[in-house]
Amino acid sequence: MISGLMAQYQNILISEQNLPNEPAIMFNPLNPSEMVIGANIANLCRSTDGGMTWTAGIITSSYGIWGDPCIVADRNGIFYYFHINNNQTGTISDQIICHRSFDGGLTWDNGFPFGKNGEKFQEKIWAVSDPETHYLYAAWTQDDVFGSATPGDSSNIMFSRSTDQGQTWSIPVRINRVAGHCILDGYGVNGSMPFIGPDGRLMVIWSGPEGIMFTKSEDKGISWPAENIKVADLPAGWGCLIPGIYRAPGFAVASSEKSIGPYRGNIYLCWCDQRNGPDDADIWFCRSSDGGSTWSAPLRVNDDSPGRQQFFSWLTVDQVTGYIYIVFYDRRNYSDLNTDVFLAFSKDGGQTFRNVKISESPFIPDAAIFFGDYSNIMAHNNIVRPVWTRMDGGKLSLWTAKVDSIDLAIPPQDSLLAPFALRQNYPNPSDDYTNFAYSVRHTSDITLKIFDYTGREIAVVFENKLHQPGQYIERFPIDTRILPPGFYYYSLKMKHYSVIKKMIID
Repeated sequence: MISGLMAQYQNILISEQNLPNEPAIMFNPLNPSEMVIGANIANLCRSTDGGMTWTAGIITSSYGIWGDPCIVADRNGIFYYFHINNNQTGTISDQIICHRSFDGGLTWDNGFPFGKNGEKFQEKIWAVSDPETHYLYAAWTQDDVFGSATPGDSSNIMFSRSTDQGQTWSIPVRINRVAGHCILDGYGVNGSMPFIGPDGRLMVIWSGPEGIMFTKSEDKGISWPAENIKVADLPAGWGCLIPGIYRAPGFAVASSEKSIGPYRGNIYLCWCDQRNGPDDADIWFCRSSDGGSTWSAPLRVNDDSPGRQQFFSWLTVDQVTGYIYIVFYDRRNYSDLNTDVFLAFSKDGGQTFRNVKISESPFIPDAAIFFGDYSNIMAHNNIVRPVWTRMDGGKLSLWTAKVDSIDLAIPPQDSLLAPFALRQNYPNPSDDYTNFAYSVRHTSDITLKIFDYTGREIAVVFENKLHQPGQYIERFPIDTRILPPGFYYYSLKMKHYSVIKKMIID
C-alpha cells in the first residue's frame, strides 16, 4: 500500500550561473553541515550551513571539462569531483577526470585522468568511496563511437579503482556481459552506479538491453563474475519520452541499507520507465534482502492516478535512521507541461511510500534547452537535501528544499511504552572515557554497539547481555586508535526495539 500526502517546504536557490543542470550533492562526513554540489558543465556550489545558503563558482582543469558531474566524500572529509573531459581534438570525451579538495570544497587540484582507451568515448561516470579501505571505485560507459548506429559499434560498462586517493587508477575492465549499442535511445548500456554494502562488498548496477543489471565483487574490485544478475525488465527501454524535456533517461539508482535498524543489509533500487505507455512514465522501486541474488517485484512509488508523467528519479538512504528518500519530477496536478518536484519516503524498508510535494511552484521546461539527465538527493540524520533543476523563461537554475521535519510518526524514544530509555552519553565530547546511561523496564537481552557515520560497526560495548529492570551506567574507555576523533553513533538494541544517539570524540 502507498499513501499520498501533500505538503510544502522552503525552497532555496542554489545557483543560476552557467545554465546549471545534472546536479550531484554530497556532505562532509566529518561535518555534515558542509555540502558540495557539482553540476553541468563545470559548476561548483558549496554550503557551510547545511544547505541554507550557497556560494557558486566553477571547477577548472587543463584536461578540459565536458560534464557528467559526480561528487564523492570519503570518511576523512576529502571531497572528489568526477567528470568527463573535453579533449577539444578527436573524441571530445576520451577519459575521466578526478579532482580532490582537502578543505571542504573551497579549493581543488587540477585533477587526475583515467580510463583513456584510444579514441573511444567515455561517459556517464559515477563513483563511491569505500569507508573501510578509503579506496575509490568508479564505473562508467565506454562507447566505441558515441551515437553510432553502425553494426559492430557497441557500449560497455567499465570499472576502475584507486587505492591512493584518486591519484592513480587501475586499468579499466569491462564488467557487463551483454553489450549495448551507442545510441542514447534506451538500449545501450548506461547509468552505471557503484555502491558499498554494510559488509564492505562492492556492487554495481546499470541499465541495458537486458533490463536493469547487477553485479558484485568479492575482492574490492579486483575480479568480477562472468555472469550478471537481472534485477528488473525495462519493457520500453531506459529512455523516456517526456514532452518539454530534451531527453529523459530513466537510469536506475541504488543504495544499500547500512543503518543499525531492522533493515540493515537490504539493497534498494529505483528507476523510471514507460512500461504503461508513452503518456505514463512512473517511478519504480525494488529491493533485495540477500545481497542482490534475488529482487522483489517492482513497486510503483508515485501514488497518483495513471496517465501522468513522473521522471528523473534519484534515491538515497539516511544511514542513521534507515529511511529511504526518492526525489522526482511530477505532473500529476496538471494536464500540460507544468512540472512539480515530489519526494517519496519510506520508513519500513521500502514496503510502503508516502509522497509529498516539495517545490513551492511549478515550472514549464523547454525541450530546445538541455535539462540534464538526472536530479540528486542526500540525507543524513533526518536532514534531507534534494537538488533539482528548474526552468523559468528559458533560464535554468538549481534548487533545494529544507526537508528536516517530515512527520514520520516516530514514537518518542522515552515513551512509557518503550522497553528501555537511553540517555545522552557523558562526557560528550570525550577523548578518554564516556558513560552510557540507560534504564530497563523489563527483563531483556540487550546489545550496545558503536558505529561510524556510514553505519559500520566500530566497537561492541556488550552484546545480548541479560538485564533486569533498573537503572544502569556503563563506563567505556576510549581507544583513539580504534575511535579516532570525529562523530559516531551508539545503539542500544533488543529484539524488537532500538534507540540511536550521537556521540563526539575529540
